[in-house]
Amino acid sequence: MEFFSTIYAAVALSLLFYYYKLFFKSSKNPKHAAARAPPQAGGARLLTGHLHLMVAEEGSSTKLPHFNLGDLADKHGPIFTIRLGVRRAVVVSSPELAKELFTTCDTAVSSRPLLRGTMHLSYDLAQFGFAPYGPYWREIRKLVTTELLSARRLELQRSVRVAETARSVRKLHEAWEAGRDGSGRVLVDMKRWFGELSLSVVVRLVAGRGIGGGGDADTAETRRWREVMRDFFYLAGMFVPGDALPYLGWLDIGGYEKKMKQTAKEFDGIVEEWVADRRGKEYSGEKDFIDVMLSVLQGAKLPYDVHTVTKATSQVLIAGGTDTTTVVLVWAVSLLLNNRGVLKKAQEELDKHVGRERRVEESDIKNLVYLEAIVKETLRLYPAGPLGGIREFTKECNVGGYHVPKGTWLIVNLWKLHRDPRAWPGDPSEFRPERFLDFKGQDFEFIPFGGGRRICPGANFGMHMLHLVLANLLQAFELSTVCDEGVDMSESAGMTNLKATPLDVLVAPRLSPTLY
Repeated sequence: MEFFSTIYAAVALSLLFYYYKLFFKSSKNPKHAAARAPPQAGGARLLTGHLHLMVAEEGSSTKLPHFNLGDLADKHGPIFTIRLGVRRAVVVSSPELAKELFTTCDTAVSSRPLLRGTMHLSYDLAQFGFAPYGPYWREIRKLVTTELLSARRLELQRSVRVAETARSVRKLHEAWEAGRDGSGRVLVDMKRWFGELSLSVVVRLVAGRGIGGGGDADTAETRRWREVMRDFFYLAGMFVPGDALPYLGWLDIGGYEKKMKQTAKEFDGIVEEWVADRRGKEYSGEKDFIDVMLSVLQGAKLPYDVHTVTKATSQVLIAGGTDTTTVVLVWAVSLLLNNRGVLKKAQEELDKHVGRERRVEESDIKNLVYLEAIVKETLRLYPAGPLGGIREFTKECNVGGYHVPKGTWLIVNLWKLHRDPRAWPGDPSEFRPERFLDFKGQDFEFIPFGGGRRICPGANFGMHMLHLVLANLLQAFELSTVCDEGVDMSESAGMTNLKATPLDVLVAPRLSPTLY
């Protein structure tokens, strides 16, 4: 056994040096010898480059990738190159360069690289969020935008958002009635509450059915859903050795690809029965998104069958709509509990414009400018995807005076960009919603949903949800922590940065019982 292990190690080491030499040679291509390349960050390891800076285990003390890349930006400037095994990636973290990328170079940076995680998790790239730029991506994105996320559809969906939010607020009040302590408060797991509410809204819109939302009979099902989607986003943001060193992909070091395949199987099992049940059936009532997809895509010339496309698109909408909304709401309440003066001002604004004699409605949001500023300031400090989604240059481009060759990966560090002291005077890391009371936002200093053709299509839906849920929570309940302790703000690894530690909040009603 030791003999074979030695042989395998020798072969692997030889291949590693071969690819390293190939990469080093390609970086000195005489065709672009005169072109100025972005500076390469220091600290690269011989074979894996900067891969160690992009890998963080859940629950470990390892520094998260967006922090590591932010540190490198402090040393090398707003654009630099890192090496991930045999791959080259350009990292950008300034509003000016983001503007150039998402305008002048937008076509060149609108595609995604082929990553092992996205292949395993997205039905071989059938999920349009991970699909390369091209006809299929355009067709499915257009369908999603028109049939689910357009302004007209958002207005038609208002009753679902309102009903599910009201139901969750009522469940929270019932939990208070059943479990309040001597001080008239009850301790609530807000990560779970936000997750169940977000999930129930999105599933109703996509699949036309209810799920979870706090009922005892649905607790196990809801927990399973949230765990699968959390695993999905954690693994989708994971760099595996096979991405940086393709010839070692078969080793599955760390077992991540096995976990990816298992998560994909579990997620498929969730939506398979819904889609299979709809095929060949006619519905006379209001159609949900799955019904629309099965109808519209019949006969369409696509690289995947309609059944697969419908499942893949439903998955990315449910996962994206649930996880990102939950992430931002958790950070918003965490920030408010660590800044009680801001929390007080938000509730005073609600009392002034809505009062306590009726429940806040979506039509009230336009008057709640401070609450809107709180949401934006939360998105600035804690964008749901701190590194956005990795893109790939499909043709060479000049960025900030530097030449970037075709095939280079692109990472936009939104976390660092949003803390640029030139755009955000004072302490950019300070939570101060007042920044957004007169904010115009024309120069890419605030792009929590990305930019260009690949901007998140669900941005408007997300903002509707964030405003509605946060307004209802702050109007209906007083919020505090045990012994008035501060909230830990540790972030977690993955494509989205959910708060790493629990958010247990003491709640007490601030409205008449008849309003719940």
